[in-house]
Amino acid sequence: MNTQHSDSVESPHPHTLLANKIATLVQERGWNLEDFARISNLNRLTVRQILLGENSRKLRNATISQCAKALGLTVHELLELPLESLLPRMHRDVAEETHTEINRLAQVTQLELATWLQKHPDRFNKLSESEFQELLAMQGPESPFIQLGVEPFVSLIERRRNIIQKIIVISKTASFDLLDQLVDLLFEKSQRTLTAKI
Repeated sequence: MNTQHSDSVESPHPHTLLANKIATLVQERGWNLEDFARISNLNRLTVRQILLGENSRKLRNATISQCAKALGLTVHELLELPLESLLPRMHRDVAEETHTEINRLAQVTQLELATWLQKHPDRFNKLSESEFQELLAMQGPESPFIQLGVEPFVSLIERRRNIIQKIIVISKTASFDLLDQLVDLLFEKSQRTLTAKI
């Protein structure tokens, strides 16, 4: 009687692989559970499940987006790039970051904007160059910052960034066709609204 033995090892689930990838990048940053929960704005239970591998369920799109943002990555980079190429990016050159921050602040002439940037260094550092230039373009005697403050405009930029990251995730699913149709409808409606105002 022949007995066959299987030496095959079950491969980790893709959801587990993503959680492990995030956990490794967080460790490379030198962050603990509390640090990552604060920086990613995720609750401690979710962060614990990711970092300690306590949950094999699929991560929500919003959770993936917040993890990517906290790590200084786009959702696409977090999902698609190999861990080996992301690890070096976790070692940020502090001197270089400080130099960049000083150069940016040197371009700020609006008191309201300068005050906001200094009060919110984490959010300031996450602004892309184009997003930062968008804020700079609002400076001046008639600046909306004077009446409304800076927060509404930065929040709008952050919301837009999050939407783009979510769209990238959705585009990789079966819901992409539905998303495409919805975007077309909203775009056409926006075009009609803009035309009516001219």
